Amino acid sequence: MPREQRRGRRIAMTPAEFDGFLAEERTCRVATVGADGAPHNVPLWFVWDGSSLWLNSVVKSQRWVDIGRDPRVSVVVDAGVDYSELRGAELIGSLAQVGEAPRTAAPEPQLTGPERLFAEKYAGTDRFTPDGRHAWLRLNPDKVVTWDFRKMGG
Repeated sequence: MPREQRRGRRIAMTPAEFDGFLAEERTCRVATVGADGAPHNVPLWFVWDGSSLWLNSVVKSQRWVDIGRDPRVSVVVDAGVDYSELRGAELIGSLAQVGEAPRTAAPEPQLTGPERLFAEKYAGTDRFTPDGRHAWLRLNPDKVVTWDFRKMGG
């Protein structure tokens, strides 16, 4: 997975910290590009499978329209209240639709893993049930930037 590397950057998460952070956090913010070039930013639930970020999105949404026109996105996941607690990640790349839109119960091998992860994270079960309104989007990030201000100390 691409990661931004800078010498002396002490606040970046390690790969293990990054994976753990994405497993723990529940909401991301997805920024798309609108028809007029203005950003459109919305919260979504997500899962991370170790290499891809998976988003379960309503297909009748502005976000879906934006992605159909321009799949480039920036996704931010962050946590913390006080300055010294702030941590997060930005994942940049292009989204790809996986499976049918909207998702039905038809078997889709590519979605077995993400759907199990999603059901475990948000429903406390291992069985995902499509609602006929959402579909899956996958982000294989081209760039990832992370920060964890807790590492600054003092």
